[in-house]
Amino acid sequence: MAKKLYVGNLGPKANEASLKALFSMFGPVDKAYIIPDPETGLCKGYGFVIMNNDLHAAAAIKALDGKKCGEFTVKVQETKNKG
Repeated sequence: MAKKLYVGNLGPKANEASLKALFSMFGPVDKAYIIPDPETGLCKGYGFVIMNNDLHAAAAIKALDGKKCGEFTVKVQETKNKG
């Protein structure tokens, strides 16, 4: 089952290609996207990554949550299901 991961505290210059490359170190990434600021087009500070393998997603969370990526310490966690 696919896991959707929240990635927070991204820098304004973050883009989908760099996000996908970062998470691809842990396994295949189905989709990676950032949320842009509507006025500037720059990253609003967060994005999402979808990985199909639970073990790869867990490895990415463990390795990246709370770690420095450039000048920013990122927050990585599995998204909550809205029921």
